[in-house]
Amino acid sequence: MAALLPAEWIKNWEKGGKSEFVQLCRALSENKNHDVGFRDIQQALYELAYHVVRGNLKHDQASNVLGDVIEFREDMPSILADVFCILDIETSCLEEKNKRDHFTQLVLACLYLVSDTVLKERLDPETLESLGLIKQSQQFNQKSVKIKTKLFYKQQKFNLLREENEGYAKLIAELGQDLSGNITSDLILENIKSLIGCFNLDPNRVLDIILEVYECRPEYDDFFVPLIESYMYMCEPQTLCHILGFKFKFYQDPSGETPSSLYRVAAVLLQHNLIDLEDLYVHLLPGDNAIIEEHKREIVEAKQIVRKLTMVVLSSEKTEEKEKEKEKEEEKTEKPPDNQKLGLLEALLKIGDWHHAQSIMDQMPPFYATSHKPIAIALCQLVHVTIEPLYRRVGVPKGAKGSPISSLPNKRAPKQAESFEELRKEVFNMLCYLGPHLSHDPILFAKVVRLGKAFMKEFQSDGSKQEDKEKMETLFSCLLSITDQVLLPSLSLMDCNACMSEELWGMFKTFPYQYRYRLYGQWKNETYNSHPLLVKVKAQTIDRAKYIMKRLTKENVKPSGRQIGKLSHSNPTILFDYILSQIQKYDNLITPVVDSLKYLTSLNYDVLAYCIIEALANPEKERMKHDDTTISSWLQSLASFCGAVFRKYPIELAGLLQYVANQLKAGKSFDLLILKEVVQKMAGIEITEEMTMEQLEAMTGGEQLKAEGGYFGQIRNTKKSSQRLKDALLDHDLALPLCLLMAQQRNGVIFQEGGEKHLKLVGKLYDQCHDTLVQFGGFLASNLSTEDYIKRVPSIDVLCNEFHTPHDAAFFLSRPMYAHHISSKYDELKKAEKGNKQQHKVHKYITSCELVMAPVHEAVISLHLPKVWDDISPQFYATFWSLTMYDLAVPHSSYDREVNKLKVQMKAIDDNQEMPPNKKKKEKERCTALQDKLLEEEKKQLEHVQRVLQRLKLEKDNWLLAKSTKNETITKFLQLCIFPRCIFSAIDAVYCAHFVELVHQQKTPNFSTLLCYDRVFSDIIYTVASCTENEASRYGRFLCCMLETVTRWHSDRVIYEKECGNYPGFLTILRATGFDGGNKADQLDYENFRHVVHKWHYKLTKASVHCLETGEYTHIRNILIVLTKILPWYPKVLNLGQALERRVHKICQEEKEKRPDLYALAMGYSGQLKSRKPFMIPENEFHHKDPPARNAVPATVQNGPGGAGMPTSLTINTVRLEEGTTEETADKLKEKSQGVVKVINKTVNATPKVTTSNGNSASNSKIIKEKDDKEKSGKEKDKEKKDKTPAATPEMKALGKDGKDKPKEERANKDEKAREIKEKTPKSDKEKEKVKKEEKASKEEKSKTVVTIIESKSTAEKEREKEPSRERDLAKEMKSKENAKGGEKVPVAGSLKSPVPRSETSESEREQKRRKVDTHSSPSHSSTVKGTAVLPKVPLVSENCTSSRVISVHFLQDNLNELKDSSAKHYINHTTPTLSKSKEREVEKKDLDKSRERSREREKKEEKDRKDRKRDHSNSDREVPQDSTKRRKEENGTTGSSKHSKSESPSDSPRLNEKEKEKNKSKSSGKEKGDSIKAEKMEKSSSGSKKESRHDKEKAEKKEKRDSTGGKEEKKHHKSSDKHR
Repeated sequence: MAALLPAEWIKNWEKGGKSEFVQLCRALSENKNHDVGFRDIQQALYELAYHVVRGNLKHDQASNVLGDVIEFREDMPSILADVFCILDIETSCLEEKNKRDHFTQLVLACLYLVSDTVLKERLDPETLESLGLIKQSQQFNQKSVKIKTKLFYKQQKFNLLREENEGYAKLIAELGQDLSGNITSDLILENIKSLIGCFNLDPNRVLDIILEVYECRPEYDDFFVPLIESYMYMCEPQTLCHILGFKFKFYQDPSGETPSSLYRVAAVLLQHNLIDLEDLYVHLLPGDNAIIEEHKREIVEAKQIVRKLTMVVLSSEKTEEKEKEKEKEEEKTEKPPDNQKLGLLEALLKIGDWHHAQSIMDQMPPFYATSHKPIAIALCQLVHVTIEPLYRRVGVPKGAKGSPISSLPNKRAPKQAESFEELRKEVFNMLCYLGPHLSHDPILFAKVVRLGKAFMKEFQSDGSKQEDKEKMETLFSCLLSITDQVLLPSLSLMDCNACMSEELWGMFKTFPYQYRYRLYGQWKNETYNSHPLLVKVKAQTIDRAKYIMKRLTKENVKPSGRQIGKLSHSNPTILFDYILSQIQKYDNLITPVVDSLKYLTSLNYDVLAYCIIEALANPEKERMKHDDTTISSWLQSLASFCGAVFRKYPIELAGLLQYVANQLKAGKSFDLLILKEVVQKMAGIEITEEMTMEQLEAMTGGEQLKAEGGYFGQIRNTKKSSQRLKDALLDHDLALPLCLLMAQQRNGVIFQEGGEKHLKLVGKLYDQCHDTLVQFGGFLASNLSTEDYIKRVPSIDVLCNEFHTPHDAAFFLSRPMYAHHISSKYDELKKAEKGNKQQHKVHKYITSCELVMAPVHEAVISLHLPKVWDDISPQFYATFWSLTMYDLAVPHSSYDREVNKLKVQMKAIDDNQEMPPNKKKKEKERCTALQDKLLEEEKKQLEHVQRVLQRLKLEKDNWLLAKSTKNETITKFLQLCIFPRCIFSAIDAVYCAHFVELVHQQKTPNFSTLLCYDRVFSDIIYTVASCTENEASRYGRFLCCMLETVTRWHSDRVIYEKECGNYPGFLTILRATGFDGGNKADQLDYENFRHVVHKWHYKLTKASVHCLETGEYTHIRNILIVLTKILPWYPKVLNLGQALERRVHKICQEEKEKRPDLYALAMGYSGQLKSRKPFMIPENEFHHKDPPARNAVPATVQNGPGGAGMPTSLTINTVRLEEGTTEETADKLKEKSQGVVKVINKTVNATPKVTTSNGNSASNSKIIKEKDDKEKSGKEKDKEKKDKTPAATPEMKALGKDGKDKPKEERANKDEKAREIKEKTPKSDKEKEKVKKEEKASKEEKSKTVVTIIESKSTAEKEREKEPSRERDLAKEMKSKENAKGGEKVPVAGSLKSPVPRSETSESEREQKRRKVDTHSSPSHSSTVKGTAVLPKVPLVSENCTSSRVISVHFLQDNLNELKDSSAKHYINHTTPTLSKSKEREVEKKDLDKSRERSREREKKEEKDRKDRKRDHSNSDREVPQDSTKRRKEENGTTGSSKHSKSESPSDSPRLNEKEKEKNKSKSSGKEKGDSIKAEKMEKSSSGSKKESRHDKEKAEKKEKRDSTGGKEEKKHHKSSDKHR
């Protein structure tokens, strides 16, 4: 700022400066802008005075000019005083004293201008003292303080009662008087004003007293609120708030407790807007930060408690400590520090000021405020009041009085809800703030739930407008939110209140299960983490659940159940989650847990259903065990628990069923296990492959019989549970979808779901899916009413073509529908015409069948190609698929069995003395009623079956059209009908077998029963291999029933003649169409049928052995299952049984460590097979194998070796018979020793057969002699075998011992005793006739020769020593046999000579070994002229004894000697070309002569050889075992089987057997020619033999190539046999 007083003016003061200054002052005084002029004058005077202080101007000069200027303005003295005041302060701080003196002199000079008073006000006391204006500055100070105190601090009005007690007394009397009269607040206010004026009362104190009196008289709101409101007009707005704040601060000591009256006054003032919440809130403690900290601390504490509870506590002391800690914590929580904010909040809620209360709660963490019980209760009370009118209108249950709640007196409280819309706007918000703390008021809880129930009733009733619907939807979603956030959490905090749980269920059951489950999910997984209290409750519930579950047993189910019930009322989700986790680990808990759940509420059962589904759907759990071949045990346990719990308790099933359906839609079939269990337990329908035949038989009867005898468990009390299951399925339309999904999923399991899975698991899942479908379909069929069923199941073509349901499943679903339809139509027709004659009834039944089935016949045409209907008619197809066992046969034995059981039961009731009479009576009545029902049912079924059979009789002519061939017809029948259905269910398996028999019995045109059975038994390998485990079981049942029928026919000629003899099914000429009655000759006769049955048994053995040998898991498992099922009827033939036994034994050994399940199956079968062994019979008893000689005359039995009347036709080696007894006892030994020693009769070579004459005694004697030699050698070999085998079984050792002590002849006789008895009777004439026929036929076949060469494994020297003695033994044995059976026609093949030159033979053998080829002869079927199905006969052991030329045994020895270096182990079959007959005779004669010479030479050396053998015996002991094992390994699958150990290489030997047998047959028939032929033959020279053998060799090599393809040849074999037939 520029100086107003220039320095020139001061220098020239007297000259012109003074006048200039005066002019300046005048100009400034006249300035209109008052403020600016005032400041400038101040500055001008200040600068002037400052020049004086600095000494630039004399003080008298200044005082003079100031005297002139003072008049310019009125306030000039005051301005001058201000200037002096500033300079006083400035100069007093300066160190230069002269300046201070200058200032003092100036002031003294100007005293006449400014009054003393003004200076005394403004200047410092010390300055005044130095100026002489006052005497002493100290005294002046004291005086001024006194004056100031008097002026400013001495009050004129009184704020203390003692200061003006009369005024305040009058004020209190005014406020405290009786206000009931005509006294108004305005009147009182006037009086208060008067008192304040009269007694000088402090207005703030008066306001304070008004508030105090209001606190004491809360009922006079209407008086005090207007009074305070009017009074506030006289005060500042903040005053009231400050006074209240001052009051609250007064109580903020740690020990202070704010009175509720003060909170109430503050609340009322807030409600009437006399104060602002923001202004008051700052005065209240604790601060918001402290509240948040406290909330966090509570959460941490809750988590710590949880940690402590989940810790493992070992000693009981620790538990006591824990309890003490709990008590301390409870004490802490009971005494919270005084929280003024919460107190005010409570008061606000009590008076109904929801607006302000909400504002306070919003400042705090969620649910913090309501976690304090008083606030929660206050808020509950407010809600009570708000919902009262609506609750009274719609919520009060019928008959309940209730206690009405009066509304709040003040008008500013929330409006009471009259409608649901108002309820949503007002109350739902309050409830959300209340949260889980609604638990403090169970009555309000019940009211809210009842309102919810009433709303749901309205919501679900139709007929509202669109707008209303939208409002309702909003309301509904709000109700769900309230349930989620308030009701369920509150239930968790309630102390086991079962009534609330039931009340809540009343509302919940109106929600669809999807909403319910969503709520349960939120409750279980989210709610418990939202609040510290709930966190604690969850931990305590789990802790308690653990305690109960640890102690739960079958014995303490009741007390534990009560504890579980108590715990479940409040926290079901947590409890069940824990219980289910335990069940998944320990399945033995299922029964006690299920029993202990009887104290649950309906809501809890529903929650349990949800928890089960959640546990099942748990994505973290693996559904398979680690081996990936079985379903996890946790899933099995849960499924089992599901079934038990849903059966026992009324739990809603919809969710669970929908879950299973959804899983199926997603292509997952694991969870079908649950459906299976639920249906089994609830409906009592079991699906098991373990059913006994008795149960299965009972299952073919009526419903009552099924219930009594068809299931393992007694099916009692399933009526209610099955009704519940049915309702759930129908209400949610799940019945048909589940069926279709399961039917489709069966293939899905294999082609979609089973991609990566283990084959075993895929099979299990397929079975589970299929079984569940059958079980579920059975449930629907027996429980749905006809209308329900027909309404839901579409027609067969729609099922198959639109829904892509497999045909078997589609018919399975439709079958009950057809039955319902037919029976209802039949009833209609019966009512229409009342004819009681049986014939009328049948006619009506057939009419109703036609009406119902006609559309089905039409519908099925679309299911298959048109070509199919050329052979079988749609009617036949539909009839097959629509009938059941119930329609075909009455299980009389089952009915009798159950009736007898009931009779026994009734007798037991009578005998029971302890039973009270009334109970006795009831039980007897029940049994009698049941008995009557069963008998009635049986009668009804009998009538029904008769009607069905009548219908079939009429239909049968149109069944099989056979436009192509009968063979093709049978193929289609098996392919489209039998095979798909026989593996569908156990009853269907039985049905298929019965149906085939029925079609046969009905004499159905174009149906070849023989072909049908043949196709079923012939190639079971493929069928068995493609089955799952359960399908194999059902297929086994089917085969069992088929075999039963066949065995019945086979067992007795009378039965056969009666049931098959004249039936078209047993025609052996298969014409294309039509049946002309046929001759007797066209029919298969009984003996040939027995051959056929033997062939079927053989085929089954072959297939079984093949499957067992594959090493494939599925093949072995399935064939073992099938074999177990068919055990009653197969094996019947001893040697087939032994073959099986050996294979199964091998499986047992191989699989023991590798695959224990196969081992268990094999062991089970093996045991059962052994127990069946006594019932097996030798092959020649099963069927007469060998045709007798045409002209043979039965001779007398002779003891001598001559055997004068011996039969001439001896085709099969009798050593075989010996094996049947002695050798069978030691299978194991044979297996071990087979590689070392081969029985001589195995090395039989075949040449064309020629019959010898009866009368030719020379040839007879020759035959007998050869036989003797052979027998001797066989014996010798047997003995050697026993001696050589070190690891023999005990029995074998015993036999060996005997061998040393006893003569060989005696042993042979003993061995044969058992056989002799059976073999003594000659064959019947009929059989002879039959044999003649066969001979006739077989003459036409070319005869074939098979040369089989054997090599020994041991060195040639040993062989040479052993051979002669063996031969002799064999001869002796044969002799003894012949002596015993002189008059019998015992077939013997004696040709043991190999006509091949030695060098060639050994060469061919080496070649053979190099190629490692199979040694089967090519298949050759023999059949009768007219194509009679006489199928190949199988010898008991594999042997190539097909020649009638009897050649010396000793010739074989030469071969053995010359082949000593060869180590080959194969037999070679050479077929010699057919020579001209004359040549053959010559050759044969020379051969015989030669062999006889050699045998004599060998006998001479015999004694010498024996001694040598003893010496070498010890060496052989060491060498044999290794050789034999080596041999066995090499031989397995490539060589022909041993005589003694039957078919060691299973896949080959049965084939070999069959082929050899065929040759036997064809060649033996050729044998029957005249004697002269034989005589001619013997004259031939031996040179012919060499040529022949060379020829043999060439042909054999060709044959080896052909035979090396075992499997291919096998198939050709079957094809050729079919064609032949």
